[in-house]
Amino acid sequence: MTELRSRMIQDMQLHGLAARTRQSYVDAVKGLARFYQRSPDRLSEDEIRSFFLHLINEKGAARSTVTIYLCGIKFFYETTLGRKLPILEIVRPAKRHKLPVVLSTEEVNNLLERVKNPVYRMCLTLIYACGLRLSVGLHLRVGDIDSDRMLVAVRNGKGGKDRYVPLPERTLEQLRAYWMLHRPKTWLFSTKTGQLPLNPTTLQKTFKVVVRQSGIGKNASVHTLRHSYATYLLESGVNLRVIQELLGHKSPHTTAIYTHLTQKTVDQLATVINRLMADS
Repeated sequence: MTELRSRMIQDMQLHGLAARTRQSYVDAVKGLARFYQRSPDRLSEDEIRSFFLHLINEKGAARSTVTIYLCGIKFFYETTLGRKLPILEIVRPAKRHKLPVVLSTEEVNNLLERVKNPVYRMCLTLIYACGLRLSVGLHLRVGDIDSDRMLVAVRNGKGGKDRYVPLPERTLEQLRAYWMLHRPKTWLFSTKTGQLPLNPTTLQKTFKVVVRQSGIGKNASVHTLRHSYATYLLESGVNLRVIQELLGHKSPHTTAIYTHLTQKTVDQLATVINRLMADS
């Protein structure tokens, strides 16, 4: 590791950035250096400008990707190097309000039944049953399951917050059967050695395979299980504020997107509109 990278990592630790955020920022700066085949501290502002234009116009990078590059590179130059670059105040990834994919309960059950590996299937089941992010589900420890209170502890969630989410009775039964078979010690879902949690890429690929096999025809990912969980709660009458707490959203605006997704909302709106036009 270069001295410059080590210093950036230390700066991020001092700022209290999460491990995943630190890695994303380091990767962003590495991507910039690799593009020019030079140390990033030797690049000019015009070169940084050209790099972002390359990302947007030639690579067609998603807004989230450009944002990560912007945040990582900005932190490196402004905090680690102490250089203010006006170009970094100009870059603003285009916003796109894209509605997430949602699966019905029948579709989710269909997909989970197709997952043959029992460790993967149990992990995906728990992610869906508790509305967890993929990273949270993979890093659950055995002690995070509170069977007495029927809760799952989410440690160090997004934004560094801890919270609890309800654990369905049926899912606890499945977890007990899973534990009897695999006897996990530290990580609830681990590699064969038991030393590390499951690899997220492996689980994503497994899910993509069963989606393709199912013929559902939706561009679903593991994160779709979380969207589907939230939508089901809203359709069942759970208050949006409660859903926000369960999902660990900082802003209610993030949770409000699910009001546009529920079939119940669509049906109610159709009824009102049809009544409006009934005598026309």
